[in-house]
Amino acid sequence: MQHQQLNDDGQAVREMDKDYRTAAIGDLVELIADMLVQLVRHNDALDVQDAPLTRFHSRSPPAISVGEYLERITRYSSLEASCLLATVYYIDLLAQMLPGFSISGLTVHRFLITASTVASKGLCDAFCTNTHYAKVGGVSTRELHILELELLTRLQWRIIPRPELLHDYYLRLVERHPKYRLRQVSIPPDPMNDE
Repeated sequence: MQHQQLNDDGQAVREMDKDYRTAAIGDLVELIADMLVQLVRHNDALDVQDAPLTRFHSRSPPAISVGEYLERITRYSSLEASCLLATVYYIDLLAQMLPGFSISGLTVHRFLITASTVASKGLCDAFCTNTHYAKVGGVSTRELHILELELLTRLQWRIIPRPELLHDYYLRLVERHPKYRLRQVSIPPDPMNDE
């Protein structure tokens, strides 16, 4: 019988492969969505009344949760692990390149559909059309074109992160989440060593 590991809150701890490319997509969606929800909570609590509006701002937060939205995009657009992690990379890069940008309740959804579109086109051999991504994301195709060009311009078209950078983002996501941990690889004893 296998012993199940529990965290400090009594929740089952799920072991993740050390390589993001073999991680379950559902787990990556949960890790990223959880990080985004915490970021939204933090940024929404700040008093940023004077912060400039960006193209990613919506008038009001959509009714769909961040987790459900990311799951929807992933399911209907067949996002790969590298694309999901690239969206996290784009947050950091965009925050550097666009003063006043932050992930909030008003920006997270529009940012996610745009970042997913850009990441898929930049990192995958096969990807969907903007019409498809727009339908999945609940925005017009015209608006997605504008958002895509805005993101590409702001990122200075630097949309392909190095694999080791994606790996670092993955490790940090797993390490910060109480429900996940990296699988420990056991090294069998060396039969040639009698010590």
